Amino acid sequence: MSGGGPRHGTIVDTRPTGGGPRGALSSYVVQDDEDERYYGFDYRQIVTEGFRTIRPGERVRFHISAESPDRAQFVIRLDQPDPAEYYR
Repeated sequence: MSGGGPRHGTIVDTRPTGGGPRGALSSYVVQDDEDERYYGFDYRQIVTEGFRTIRPGERVRFHISAESPDRAQFVIRLDQPDPAEYYR
């Protein structure tokens, strides 16, 4: 399935890629709630202002890329964690 409307899923994996100016960027894997397929994406696809990261177990809404049907894009976090959790 490629393109289409928004999908819902859960982040199941985070993998450091070593990219970015500090070498700390990650790629992510989301499992679709409906078809149970896995889709990869990186921080650039997270739709937010500021800190772009997602943790395993978080729920998201996303679209499947029309160009790469195994990739997620326009990823929106549905479970916004307490910012204090990131700064412990």
